[in-house]
Amino acid sequence: MKIKVKLIRGFAGKGEKQKQALRSLGLKKIYQERILEKNPAVLGNLEKVRHLVKVEEVE
Repeated sequence: MKIKVKLIRGFAGKGEKQKQALRSLGLKKIYQERILEKNPAVLGNLEKVRHLVKVEEVE
């Protein structure tokens, strides 16, 4: 199963761990979207930045 992740808030002023989580998800700019495979590594990074992103499931 895949998920679509969209960065809805900037990460200026956020902690280094949150910035690293966003980089590992491949998100660099506001409103950028990525379609990622749903696995424990991705879900763990999403949990760290859940207040900065919007997540939708894709078939």
